Amino acid sequence: MILMLDTANIAAIQKAVDLYPLEGVTTNPSIIAKENRPMKEILLDIREVIGKERMLHAQVMGKDAETMLKEAHALRAIDPDIIIKVPVTPQGIKAMKLIHAEGIRITATAILTPQQALMAAKAGAEFLAPYVNRLDNICGDGVAVAAEMAQIIENYNLSAKVLGASFKNVQQVHQLALAGIQSVTIAPEVFDLLLVHPLTDSGVAGFVVDWEAFTVKEPMFWMYCKQLIRQ
Repeated sequence: MILMLDTANIAAIQKAVDLYPLEGVTTNPSIIAKENRPMKEILLDIREVIGKERMLHAQVMGKDAETMLKEAHALRAIDPDIIIKVPVTPQGIKAMKLIHAEGIRITATAILTPQQALMAAKAGAEFLAPYVNRLDNICGDGVAVAAEMAQIIENYNLSAKVLGASFKNVQQVHQLALAGIQSVTIAPEVFDLLLVHPLTDSGVAGFVVDWEAFTVKEPMFWMYCKQLIRQ
């Protein structure tokens, strides 16, 4: 599973790059607006932190396909490797066709049905981003819908990958992993929780206590370990 971080906060991105096997960063207009800085500045800072090897996604906001295409060009002028996020509206699908024809990578966003995902994949989207928690909030089943998308893509041997988005808890991410979803983008506060378990913390604390007690009894061994660390 490809793991991406859904944020434009530089401190959160730097932390994730340092700690986790992060493979990309996704943004959207709401996330960008929270940072209260120019979009170009934010995207350049993100790229500096994540390096060339990780993916960066940014969204167009035009109301028609031609404007979306122009915005895609503007984003690519900032970062030639950026992946363009396009919503699955009728004009968005048209924009995907135009953008894909130029060899530009696309993430289809704001997906809530399998048929939207299929249409976007046929239009050239590389990633398909269903909103898992938003579906759950309207008494839908976000995980099941994402799994249906993946099955349809497999049925027709399309190359697009489902990119699960909009998570509020680890269980949603876990269920997508069980369903074989290829990629997810997760907000920092949920990403950190992927590793949290009280028994892990207590287990590590127990190791520390036992080790400290051992080194008191075996000071020469502890000195030897310190020498190895210095080498």
